[in-house]
Amino acid sequence: MTVSSRPRAADDALDEVSPPPPRAPFDAATWREIGHLLANLPLGIAAFVVLVVWLTLGTGLSVTVIGLPLLALGLKACRRYGRLERARARALLGVRVAEPSPLRPLDEGFFPWLRAGLADPVAWRHALFAFVRLPWSVLTFAVVLVSLFVGWPVLPWVARGLANVDRAMVRGLLSPSDELERRIAELEADRMTVTDTAAADLRRIERDLHDGAQARLVALAMGLGLAKEKLLEGRADETVAAMVDEAHGEVKLALQELRDLARGIHPAILTDRGLGPALTSLAGRCTVPATVAVDLDERPAPAIEGIAYFTVSELLQNVSKHSAARQASVEVWRSADRLLIQVGDDGKGGARLDGGSGLAGLTERLGAVDGVFLLSSPDGGPTRVTAELPWRDRPGAGARPASATERAASGPPAERARKRR
Repeated sequence: MTVSSRPRAADDALDEVSPPPPRAPFDAATWREIGHLLANLPLGIAAFVVLVVWLTLGTGLSVTVIGLPLLALGLKACRRYGRLERARARALLGVRVAEPSPLRPLDEGFFPWLRAGLADPVAWRHALFAFVRLPWSVLTFAVVLVSLFVGWPVLPWVARGLANVDRAMVRGLLSPSDELERRIAELEADRMTVTDTAAADLRRIERDLHDGAQARLVALAMGLGLAKEKLLEGRADETVAAMVDEAHGEVKLALQELRDLARGIHPAILTDRGLGPALTSLAGRCTVPATVAVDLDERPAPAIEGIAYFTVSELLQNVSKHSAARQASVEVWRSADRLLIQVGDDGKGGARLDGGSGLAGLTERLGAVDGVFLLSSPDGGPTRVTAELPWRDRPGAGARPASATERAASGPPAERARKRR
């Protein structure tokens, strides 16, 4: 079973049911198309009149304080008109077009709202739709009306051709920009993921400090205070020595917990020596014997390096806790402008993104930096996880694009070693 971290967005392009071929006598689909074409004229006239009045007033009054806000309000009304036309096309023509993302100013206040409203490309496309609809509405109304009385034998085919033009106009002018809207939705989701992840990390650090090192340091202060009182009273006996010895042990435990906490935030070995030694250190702490193969000619940017480290750390923890494996492997290599990580084990398999093993959260973290997460874990094993991150050069390091030979030979280090043999 293979699961991708980037499923197709539900609002990209909804499945449409194609209408049956036109034929006489008229079927329900043909009558719906005729009704849509006849209704074009009154709606087109109303939309055109409102559009012309709005543009004239807004442009003429733009030198005053009410002109630009009037234009922004008119563009907002164009969005509402586009929603009406999409609903009408969905009901009568069977065209299902995704709704554009709601307009959200970057900041609170009147001027950010005004700027976002005037620069809204979706609303301007809807205004263009209302402008071109009037001549088209007059044409479709006249053709359909005449065909109803003198050309009804060919009316189903005429209505289908005109309705197909309507369908194309709705898709072209009233649908969101697929790539742009998808990217906006991804960035909004990534921003929420990054915010939630940062908040969760802060809560974890606070909890670890409060329950671990802080509690030990409080106990240490109390113990040293009691020992100090005994020393001031001149009772330097074995009790005081035991208290000092216990305080010494608490200091060592607190230092160890602080080191573990610092390693959880960002390990020193990663900063000092890079991804290879850091992953080797991780594998040494894994309860399952793990091999590490890192094939990188240079180090990536610190942010990408940190994400790669913590990705492998989370995956190796899952191997230790859930896999019942005898052997695990970690491979890291670069392919063109991507950093690839592959972690596998020979355990029982059956891993799922929704199985409570932390893989879902890991998927979201990778997605926040345009990463990809692939999971293959059939029941009975083996399990193989592939994580893909964008390659970013370290500050001060020159970019070295991969050659054609490197791209052709790109693959896990172990696989390339087998090819060379």
